[in-house]
Amino acid sequence: MADLPYHVRSCLQSGKLALLAILVSGGIVLQILACALYNNWWPMLTVLMYVLLPMPLLFFAGSNASSLYTESSSGWIDATKFMTGASIVGSIAIPVVLKHAGVIGWGALAMELSSFFIFGMAILCFMGTNDDDAYSMF
Repeated sequence: MADLPYHVRSCLQSGKLALLAILVSGGIVLQILACALYNNWWPMLTVLMYVLLPMPLLFFAGSNASSLYTESSSGWIDATKFMTGASIVGSIAIPVVLKHAGVIGWGALAMELSSFFIFGMAILCFMGTNDDDAYSMF
């Protein structure tokens, strides 16, 4: 990619930013539709987990997201991995428990899990394209 002209590289970078914006917007729309279409706002509990999900990464891993992929002996990185995993499990478990309790229907559950999948894809794309020199995701 280094041999491409500057205007082509900047266009690719803008396209990646637009893709991330579309993914996040789609996840938010699905989250709100899961509540509004079925006139039941209990699925919004998942938003708490979406807010808590990046907190361990921000507080303990810093700006180096690649530390999540390495074998480390640092207790802080291990705690970050554990808390992030617990937040991910909670993001999936809250709608499933609500469905099992009969609070939400199948449609709201499907929209909640689709929203989670889209947010997950946005996070993975961001982590893959976060490095300015490498265009590894596309």
